[in-house]
Amino acid sequence: MPVKVWDPFIRVFHWGLAASFAIAWITSDDWDSLHHWAGYVAAGLIALRLVWGLIGTRYARFTQFVKGPTETKQYLGDILQGRERRYLGHNPAGSAMIIALMLAMLGCAFSGWLYTTDAFWGSDWVENTHEFLANGLLALVMGHIIGVLLASFRHHENLVRAMITGRKRRAGACDIS
Repeated sequence: MPVKVWDPFIRVFHWGLAASFAIAWITSDDWDSLHHWAGYVAAGLIALRLVWGLIGTRYARFTQFVKGPTETKQYLGDILQGRERRYLGHNPAGSAMIIALMLAMLGCAFSGWLYTTDAFWGSDWVENTHEFLANGLLALVMGHIIGVLLASFRHHENLVRAMITGRKRRAGACDIS
């Protein structure tokens, strides 16, 4: 029997952030207004997620899933050896990816906003920073998708469906809940 892991806010946040990034990416050279609004939505979603990471449900809380560099490095080594354990919530690699994605998205949104201000309009370093972060975000998103597919395959679990329904199979004896 499945167990509820991802609450509605987490699921709306996840897909909303994915959509806002996709819209911002697609409209980067055209439709400035839509591009700007997609960035504002992304920044707003992350601000709400930061609050939810402190007061939200069990698997949404940062204290539940944020791991240190040693544990993350160990988990990545376990992946390479094909012996990584299944986590009911985010695994250490997923945790590191979440942090990287949120920081890069915030930096991208902030640099994009800066570029619209009178003080930084036409500033090459702000534009270059924004573009660098946007390209970095695309690479991170691709890495995230690969990680989700790998974990889904390795643990025989459809993680995309879990992020839609909020449910995953119960933790087994060797899983980490």
